[in-house]
Amino acid sequence: MVNRKKRLKQGIESLEHQLELHEDKLRRAEEDDNWELADYYRKEISAKRKYMEEKQRILKKGG
Repeated sequence: MVNRKKRLKQGIESLEHQLELHEDKLRRAEEDDNWELADYYRKEISAKRKYMEEKQRILKKGG
């Protein structure tokens, strides 16, 4: 179980990093008035947050 918890924590950290990158890209796309790309990043951010919440739920449940 220790390995699973460790993998879950690493996965959550990775997703947090990816969220930061996508949020930066979203800001740049909005500044450049590239609305299609901005919509894409919004969807990606939403999906990554949902996936991260699921990993956090599993980790809190006991891994």
